[in-house]
Amino acid sequence: MSISLPPGVAENIAGNFGERGPRWLAALPGVVEKLCGAWGLEVAGASFGGGTHSWVAPVRRAEGSVAVLKVPVVDEENRGEPTGLYCYRGDGAVCLYEFDPESGAMLLEWARPGTELLYQPGFPSLEGRPENIAKVERACGLYRRLRREPGMVPAGFPELPAAAGMIAEWVEMFGEPEAAVAEVIPARLLERAADRCAELAVPVGPLLVVNRDTHLGNIVAAEREPWLLIDPKAYLGEAAFDAGFLVMIQVQSDPTPTHARAVVERTAAALEVSADRAHAWAFMRSMEEIVWAIEDEEPQDLRLHLAVATALA
Repeated sequence: MSISLPPGVAENIAGNFGERGPRWLAALPGVVEKLCGAWGLEVAGASFGGGTHSWVAPVRRAEGSVAVLKVPVVDEENRGEPTGLYCYRGDGAVCLYEFDPESGAMLLEWARPGTELLYQPGFPSLEGRPENIAKVERACGLYRRLRREPGMVPAGFPELPAAAGMIAEWVEMFGEPEAAVAEVIPARLLERAADRCAELAVPVGPLLVVNRDTHLGNIVAAEREPWLLIDPKAYLGEAAFDAGFLVMIQVQSDPTPTHARAVVERTAAALEVSADRAHAWAFMRSMEEIVWAIEDEEPQDLRLHLAVATALA
């Protein structure tokens, strides 16, 4: 079976997952062949682009319908995807038809035509531009609908990663920052991070299925519904968690205190969550991005994320 990945995806997997990356790439054809045999599938086209660490391609099922087969490199951020999709049960998100616990592979509904609600060029994101406000509000309506208590899931499905785990990492990250981080981040931002972590450690309301990666490129046009969520980074957390990434990336368009306040208030209202909690999650997500930019030696991204955190502070 001839299986190929877009060059950028293959390079990312080979270069960013240590020894695991090359092993995963070498095993991929066999994994796909095994899944096709088990689920009665035939690969029906080249793999889709746009991802970072998954093989995703159209397949034809035994009865003739089409679907999407996704084989990911499972990590902390994406391991909750099958559980989130199971909990959604197609209500606002693509349907999960099959899940293989051994490989993390999923057989999914093919959302066609698949046009993104908003194209993602990378950082700085476009969600914060005035002409995209209506699209952001549409996305907020979908994220409100997707929030729910997880309930029971079948054996073999992974537990949802906890937002509380992110907070614990932030306490360590900013409470005792490494030298390179302490050198770059102003003391007042580190103090603000400590205060916000203490507040977020006590969740408000029930713990729900929420999303870590709330950008509009993961909401696509479909046939069954006008818009469906794909590629959820499902977590277990309070409702305002959804606001964190979405607020942060909107502030990037104009990282000033005035714009940041407007984005926080508008997005919190659209998500029906507390503006203060939305602000807290957004500020901490921007602080996290600063550390990642330092680690990845990305000076342009570092300047952007420092400006966003300063505007939110």
